[in-house]
Amino acid sequence: MGLTKRRIQVPSTLIYYVAASLDGYIARPDGSVDWLEGYGSETDDQGYSAFYTSIDGLLMGRATYLHCLDAGRWPYPDKPTLVMTRSNHLPRATPQVEMQHYAPIDALESLEACGCERIWLVGGGSLAGNFLAAGLLDEVIVSIIPHLLGAGIPLFSIGLEQRLQLLEQRSFPSGIVQMRYQVLKETSSP
Repeated sequence: MGLTKRRIQVPSTLIYYVAASLDGYIARPDGSVDWLEGYGSETDDQGYSAFYTSIDGLLMGRATYLHCLDAGRWPYPDKPTLVMTRSNHLPRATPQVEMQHYAPIDALESLEACGCERIWLVGGGSLAGNFLAAGLLDEVIVSIIPHLLGAGIPLFSIGLEQRLQLLEQRSFPSGIVQMRYQVLKETSSP
C-alpha cells in the first residue's frame, strides 16, 4: 500500500474544491478541461496555494488520476493520495499514491488512518455525488468560471437535494467568483 498507516485516527473534513462553468459543468463531455486555460494569472492563483497548503491528503477517481498523469508531472508529490478505482494495472505516480476501490466511508477512514484531517476531493462529479449521498462531504469550494460549456460532466452527477450554507465568497479580476459552502448535515428531531 502506498499510504503509511498511523495508529491514531482523527475525524476528517472532506472538501470538494473544484472549478465549474457558469452552467455547472466541470469538464467537457470527453473529460477535457482545456476551456479553463486563460483564466489563471501569474500574480493571483485565486487562493489555490493557500488551499493546497491547508490540506493533508487527496481523494480522486480514476479519470481525474489519469488526467493528472497525462499532464506529465504529478502535481501532488507531497500529499498522500487515494485513487478510487477497480483498476489494479495503473502506474503509481509516487509511493504516496494508493489505488483501491472502497466504499466512501472506508476511503475516508483509510486517509484518516494516515493522519489526514483535511482531505481534498479532487474532481469527479460522480465521486463527489457519491460522497455527498453518503453524508460525508463537509465543504464545497467552487470557483465559477465565466464560461458556458452547454454540455459536459456536471458538478455533481447524482440528482440529490442538499442544503448548503455560504461561508465565504470572493471575486477576482478575471471574472471568476469563488464560493465556499458548508454542507448542512441533516439532524433528526427526537
